Amino acid sequence: MDADYMPFKPNPTRPSFVPPLGAVDAHCHVFGPAGVFPYAPERKYTPCDAPKEKLFALRDFLGFSRNVIVQATCHGADNRALVDALKAANGLARGIATVRATVSDAELKALDEAGVRGVRFNFVKRLVDATPRETYVSIAERIAKLGWHIVVYFEAHELADLIPFLNSLPTKIVVDHMGRPDFAKGVDHPDFRRFVDLMAANPRIWSKVTCPERLSISGPPAYDDFVPFARALVESFPDRVLWGTDWPHPNMTTHMPDDGDLTNMIPRIAPTPDERQALLVDNPMRLYWSR
Repeated sequence: MDADYMPFKPNPTRPSFVPPLGAVDAHCHVFGPAGVFPYAPERKYTPCDAPKEKLFALRDFLGFSRNVIVQATCHGADNRALVDALKAANGLARGIATVRATVSDAELKALDEAGVRGVRFNFVKRLVDATPRETYVSIAERIAKLGWHIVVYFEAHELADLIPFLNSLPTKIVVDHMGRPDFAKGVDHPDFRRFVDLMAANPRIWSKVTCPERLSISGPPAYDDFVPFARALVESFPDRVLWGTDWPHPNMTTHMPDDGDLTNMIPRIAPTPDERQALLVDNPMRLYWSR
């Protein structure tokens, strides 16, 4: 693990909030273990090992039933750790892979059979080298035939330039971490309103209301400044929002969140039982387990 990064908390507090039956942690990762699934030579960071056994134990401890495991950049396009976790989950996990334009049809079919339901396009320059948009378009056209969707990760200042590209994609699109808004600017700032307007104009775009630990200025354990942003999306688009822990929280340098605290935030961003049912059960089941 890189010296300036922190490992995940091995013993989080048990949350007081009890998720509804069938709840899904729709954004989490598995890392390594490096001795079995080496990290990619081109990676921008080296995380701590965070194997599937630890993820599934956390799922059960927090009161969730299923996971959506997202391929992280430290493994590049080598999806072996992801596939291994999906197969071990016995149908209780789905995956988001990273693929190159050279991926074969047979490889895509094998990923689909393992439980992969989408690919991730990453535009965060500190995490990945730039990929031509034409390459992403070619991948999108191929995975659309499988019924997969696209997960996109970008920072708020990049959104204006990305909007035409996002609107051109042929699949549903899930935006990581609300498009990483700057909480210091407030929920009514044009940067965040641009993202809200995009979701309103394009019904194929979903959002993960995730990662207060990355975005918050006010900090733990309450992450109060996260709430109005996530609440705005849950209230406006109740059928197109997802929630996840982001375990094991890679690249954290100032503090490591307690996953029990993160789980306890759910009623603050989704106050009603109907909102929580949609956020944690109905939406992820429709997107990931409809076939």
